[in-house]
Amino acid sequence: MNRDLSSPVPWRRSLRASQARRAKRARRRRNALRGRAGVTLAVAVFSVAAAGALAQDAATPLAPGVQSTDTVRALQQKLGVSADGVYGPKTRAAVKRFQRAHGLTADGVAGPQTLAALGVSAAPKAKEADDSSAAAPSGDAAAATLQRIAQCESGGNPSAVSADGTYRGKYQFDRETWRAMGGSGDPADAPEAEQDRIAAALLAQRGTSPWPVCG
Repeated sequence: MNRDLSSPVPWRRSLRASQARRAKRARRRRNALRGRAGVTLAVAVFSVAAAGALAQDAATPLAPGVQSTDTVRALQQKLGVSADGVYGPKTRAAVKRFQRAHGLTADGVAGPQTLAALGVSAAPKAKEADDSSAAAPSGDAAAATLQRIAQCESGGNPSAVSADGTYRGKYQFDRETWRAMGGSGDPADAPEAEQDRIAAALLAQRGTSPWPVCG
C-alpha cells in the first residue's frame, strides 16, 4: 500500500497524538505537585499542633502575665510603630528607646512601669482570650483554613509580592511579623514549606486575626 507523503493528514494526526501525550504528562505532573504541597502543609499544621505552647513563645512577651494583643497594639500606637499586635524586634527597639529617654531600665520588656509611663493598661481582656482560642482551628480544619487564606491572599503563589512591596509570600506576611515568628530573609524567597510552617504557627497563636480580609 502506497502512502501519499504529500498529504498533511498523517502529519496532523501525529501532531494531535503528540500534543495529547504532552497534555496528559503535564496533568500528571500538576496532580503530583498538588499532592506533595498538600502533604507538606498538613505536616506543618500537625507539627505546630503537637508543639502546643511553643507557638505561643514565637513572639517576645510584653511581661509576665501580659499577653493581650490589644495591649501590644496600644503600645505600638504610642511608640509610633506598625500596630500589628506582634511584639517583634522593631517594637522591642522602640520600647528600649522610650525606656532610655524616660530613665527606665532599657531592657526592651514592656513591664508595668513602662506601660504606666506610656499610659497603656496592662490588663489583658478575657473576651480576647476566649475569641483567640475559638479563632484558632487545629488539625484538618487548620489546614483547610490556611489553604483558603493562601488562595485569597496570593492565589497560592509562594513568591507573590503586594503592589507596594509590604506584604510578601504565599500568606502575604509583612517582614516584621515574619521575623517575629522566627522567619529570616524575605518571606517571598523562603521555601513554601517554611512559609506553611510559619503561617501554621501564626494561626495557632493568633487565629485568623492577622488576615482580616481573607481569614
